[in-house]
Amino acid sequence: MRIVLVGPPGAGKGTQAAYLAENLSIPHISTGDLFRANISQGTPLGKQAQEYMRAGQLVPDEVTIGMAEDRMAQPDAANGFLLDGFPRNLAQTEALDTHLGDLDRSLDAVLDLEVPEDEVVKRIAGRRTCRNDSAHTFHVEYKKPEAEGVCDDCGGELYQREDDSEETVRKRLEVYHRETEPIIDYYKTKGLVVTISALGKVAEITQRAMEALAEKATKAA
Repeated sequence: MRIVLVGPPGAGKGTQAAYLAENLSIPHISTGDLFRANISQGTPLGKQAQEYMRAGQLVPDEVTIGMAEDRMAQPDAANGFLLDGFPRNLAQTEALDTHLGDLDRSLDAVLDLEVPEDEVVKRIAGRRTCRNDSAHTFHVEYKKPEAEGVCDDCGGELYQREDDSEETVRKRLEVYHRETEPIIDYYKTKGLVVTISALGKVAEITQRAMEALAEKATKAA
């Protein structure tokens, strides 16, 4: 299957993408991984992206599109892929349509992870990160440390990253509503969108997604 995964920040897209890609035996293609791979490998697109990032500028759509197209052309993506973080806006959506059309291919589904806005804020603003190791994360409600403000793993101080503040989260949601939500409406006109609730345990959400995708594939057949 060729799938696009969408949803607001804090919806758990990265977690679900990994599980779904494994269950469907297709590669998980995320924009974050694309950027890191191209930059570390020193590809022409990676060098372009790095120049913009060093200047504190947004990487242009054409660079992101180029990276995504190169990745989708790899042998492991021949029988499908799961796109996470791409397309992010209508320009990227139209470029993806053109690219797949040139290959006489098309998307099978757009999986929309739905989470109430207040829950998104609670999930992200409640995160606490260890100053000693950013991989050690906790949550004031969902994953409380044994001692308040202290990392269970190393005893380091837990703090709220600036990116996780409620103000920053709400700004990210504004960007999502403005730039990414329109692609959901676009794909709805093509009958590709499958919306599921992203509330509950990770395994429950994965099962919900797999069932929805299976139903979508059955109807398409």
